[in-house]
This record gives sequence, C-alpha cells and structure tokens, in this order.
Amino acid sequence: MSVRTAAPDTRYFQSRRTKQRIGRTILLLVLIGFSIIILLPLWWMISTSLKSLTEIMSFPPTWLPKVIHWENYELAWSKGNFARYTLNTLFLAAVGVISHVLSNTFIAYGFAKIKFPGRGWLFSVMLGTMMIPSFVTLIPQYIMFSKFHWVGTYLPLTVPGFFGAAYQIFLIRQFFMSIPNELIEAAKIDGANHYYIWWKIMIPLAKPAVVVIAIMTFQGAWNDFLGPLIYINQESMFNLQIGLQSFKGQETTQWHYLMAGSLMVMLPVIALFFFFQRYFIEGMNISSGTKG
Repeated sequence: MSVRTAAPDTRYFQSRRTKQRIGRTILLLVLIGFSIIILLPLWWMISTSLKSLTEIMSFPPTWLPKVIHWENYELAWSKGNFARYTLNTLFLAAVGVISHVLSNTFIAYGFAKIKFPGRGWLFSVMLGTMMIPSFVTLIPQYIMFSKFHWVGTYLPLTVPGFFGAAYQIFLIRQFFMSIPNELIEAAKIDGANHYYIWWKIMIPLAKPAVVVIAIMTFQGAWNDFLGPLIYINQESMFNLQIGLQSFKGQETTQWHYLMAGSLMVMLPVIALFFFFQRYFIEGMNISSGTKG
C-alpha cells in the first residue's frame, strides 16, 4: 500500500515571498526618505558654495545654482588663509594620533596582559573618569597650564595625549583581552620583554582597533574648537576651526565663501572615514580579535 504525500501549497510560499518583498520595499523607501532628510543640509551647503551672493539672497531660494561659481573655493581659500590653518591642524592631528596610539595601546596592554596588585581597582577608577564632564576640569586645567607658562603654545593641546584617554584605553584593552595569552608566553620563552611584545605582537594583531583610535583622534583634533580657542591667541597658530570662525567674522554677509570654506574643512574627515570604514567597523567589533 503506497503512502501519498501531500504536495506543498505553493500559494503559501508565493504569498510569503510577496510579503517579504513588500516589507523590504517599504524599509528601503523609509531608509531613502531618512537619508534624503539627513543629506539635505549637506546639499544646501554645496549648492550655496557654488552660487553668487545675489542668488543666495534672492527669494524664493533656489536648490540648484543657476551659474556654477567654482572660483568661490579659490577665493575662500585665499581670503581665509586656510593654507596656514591646514598646516597647523595637520601638525596637531599628527601629534595627537601618534601620542594617543602609543600611550593608549601601551596602557591597555598593561591592563590586559600584566597582572599587578590593584589592577582591577585602578582600571575601575580610570573608567570612572569618563563620567566627569570635561567642562568641570576646564578651569583647573587652564590654571595648571597657565602656571606652566604653556598658554599661547601647542603644549596644552598635544602633551595630554601622551597620558592616555579612558575610552580609548578601554576599547583597545577589550581587543587585547581577545588575543591568546599563549602568544605572549611563547614570546617570553624566546626572550622577548614586554616592550617587544607590545610593539611587535599586540599592536599588529590589534590593527583594526588601532586604526579606530587613530581615526577618532584625527577627527577630534581636526574638529577641535574649544581647546585652540582657550589656549591659542596668535592668528598664525590658529587651526581650521578657529580660522573658520575668524573667517566668518570677517565675511559675515558673504555666505558663498563661508560655505565653500566649511565644505573644504569637512571633506577630509568624510573621506578619511570612507577610506578606513572597513577597519573602523572591525575595530568597534570587540569580538573580531583573535580568540584564545
């Protein structure tokens, strides 16, 4: 006696696939809508930077420039002395990246792989400093740097980076924790000390997290406004953000130059993120390290 199996109901699967397609289409449309809303200010900045001042002041406003004025970027660059500001900002960003990568990875290696009395308590205290608002320590820091005669120099903006940052130490420490201890023990058997292990083994294996630290530090130095505003008092030492603010004061009504300058300041950070996006995602994923 043969057993007859029921044929699958194809209408059920077709209905299910149709619902999934409709759901994905609705989700895609919602994401496109939110993306347009988020990108509208950026588009308005680009459009304004390519218009003439007469067109900017016209009503109703136009979303597309009637005549594209590429010379706005050249004039904004020359009027605002952005070449000098860019060199100053690149110097601060380079020193910041080097100091943060070296100090944070070194401190994180100690917390992750070296056992010493009070390690857990000291790590908790360090994390607790993340809850202190930066504005609380602003005045004491200024008084301290003033007594050091550092005000008016780049030292208050560069030296603190060599003493680590709590969040970045935490991030790289969690990545180091995922690296097997057997690698360190094998290196010690071969005669390697902690400095060699940190530099030759831990940093190369934690490359994604190191890149994240570098990107965060570069972006912070590039966009820093408050620090240079407090400690820098010479126009020749201004960074891009202070220079842009100074340029805004000079060119209050010339919005096409101001938007062109703002766009030039913003583009390097956007390009940096897209170029290192893969490393940034891997570094933020703590579980992407080598598991022991």
